[in-house]
Amino acid sequence: MEAGNHTEVSEFLLLGLSDDPEMQPLLFGLFLSMYLVTVLGNLLLILAVSSDSHLHTPMYFFLSNLSFVDICVTSTTISKMLLSIQAQSKNIYIGCLVQVYFFIIFAGMENFLLIMAYDWYVAICHPLHYTVIMHPFLCSLLALLSWFIIFWVSLLHIVLMRQLTFCISTEIPHFFCEVTQIFRVACFDTLTNNIVLYVATALLGVFPLTGILFSYSHQIVSFLMRMSSAGGKCKAFSTCGSHLSVVSLYYGTAGVHLSSAVTHSSLRNSVASVMYTVVTPMLNIFIYSLRNKDVKGALGRLVSRAASCL
Repeated sequence: MEAGNHTEVSEFLLLGLSDDPEMQPLLFGLFLSMYLVTVLGNLLLILAVSSDSHLHTPMYFFLSNLSFVDICVTSTTISKMLLSIQAQSKNIYIGCLVQVYFFIIFAGMENFLLIMAYDWYVAICHPLHYTVIMHPFLCSLLALLSWFIIFWVSLLHIVLMRQLTFCISTEIPHFFCEVTQIFRVACFDTLTNNIVLYVATALLGVFPLTGILFSYSHQIVSFLMRMSSAGGKCKAFSTCGSHLSVVSLYYGTAGVHLSSAVTHSSLRNSVASVMYTVVTPMLNIFIYSLRNKDVKGALGRLVSRAASCL
């Protein structure tokens, strides 16, 4: 290619999910509905936890953080797509690398699931020492450490991506600036970027998943089978079931997303991204609220207080 056909400005044309004009109102209504459910539901969950003293425990502290991350993941990707559909134009997105930066941060912070697995392991296997081990200082430290690590991982990706050169009028067949899609439209070799991406995925994805599975298969399940109380077993399995449901949703959709990136299937990649960025954060609300009596009680009290103030 000629030198004049290259640019270092991160301007990309996002093609979205469909070119069909008749599909745009349907897509707008569908994604706006899911976006509102995700944002309002997670905000309600955070308010319920923060306003109820009974839920001021490590488990609900991490759950509130996960809800905040879910709001940010969805807002980072879907809000721009909704604006583009409403404007009825394929908008050139100048701040593409900014979106990538925040998406990596918030998507990576879904690994709060590993910290929650450790919290439940301590609660089930070491209940007498739970308050000593899961001290508020340790909880805050684990949360801050997670944010610190993913901040630098995301920054490393952006620094490397700034070194890439792209073609003018670059089109991305996606509804947001996704990392692997940007690598594909780069004019030069992205081997270093791909290596960093796969190493980071292994460290922040595969290892946490391995830790969660090991925790459940070798520790929690064996301990639960030795419990004599049927009520205790039922409550513990219900708690573990909620967590494993979210883990399955998160890592399942992330796995499909990564496999589609390897096979270069744009349609499969877009569908996996929708599941990963929209559907999973929305379903997390129902999994943690409908299966948890404490959360349902806190939500009921919150609604009652709000109604009494009207």
